[in-house]
Amino acid sequence: MYKWIHQFGSPKYFYDVSFRVSFWCGVVCVIFLLAGLYGGLVLAPADYQQGDSFRIIYIHVPSAWMSMFVYMVMAVSGGISLIWRIKVNEVIARSAAPLGASFTFLALATGSLWGKPMWGAWWVWDARLTSELILLFLYLGYMALVSAFEDRRTGARAGAILALVGVVNIPIIHYSVEWWNTLHQGPTVTKFSSPSIHTSMLIPLLLMWIGFMCYFFSVLMIRARAEILEYEANASWVRDLVNQSAKRRSI
Repeated sequence: MYKWIHQFGSPKYFYDVSFRVSFWCGVVCVIFLLAGLYGGLVLAPADYQQGDSFRIIYIHVPSAWMSMFVYMVMAVSGGISLIWRIKVNEVIARSAAPLGASFTFLALATGSLWGKPMWGAWWVWDARLTSELILLFLYLGYMALVSAFEDRRTGARAGAILALVGVVNIPIIHYSVEWWNTLHQGPTVTKFSSPSIHTSMLIPLLLMWIGFMCYFFSVLMIRARAEILEYEANASWVRDLVNQSAKRRSI
């Protein structure tokens, strides 16, 4: 088992495996997103208070969940790269950041679209919204920091430190509605004993979340493959790969 896990530290092995992971995650992503959208937009009944405007949760909630999940992936990968100097983890952290920033922006944008008719304002300095905005700034700061260094590995180490420091914001986002009196509604799905959401609405939401998760891993693998080729540009296996590709095009 350890040997199998250790293989993923090899850029070449990761590059070879990531193509299959990306493909199958992409297939599952399409299936679950289509099922989730159909269930959420067609089958789920209108909310008795919000009407059809509640349906924005099928984009907003998975985006918000993914914004925190991706940051933890980035921070854990950065921490591993700091301790064990594994290049693949530097690649994963660097590749995940733009995706996490996109999910965070989507969560904020859809939240504003919902907030206007529900709260009467596009934005309020609510604890949940403010901490989510800080998360977006952490993503942008990470991307700016790692790009500020000519040496990729130096930039990756600096970014990893920033990512680990920023982890403190994740529990603040999650528990903000419980710690402070906020406009944002409290937990619904995570109340596993008695979720405050009907099954007909919950199932499409979970399907969308799985679809978003698969989308993340699919695109992450694509981005990581491109990053690995840049990191390993002078490696013999990359030169062999380029030569093989050139031969195929010439045939």
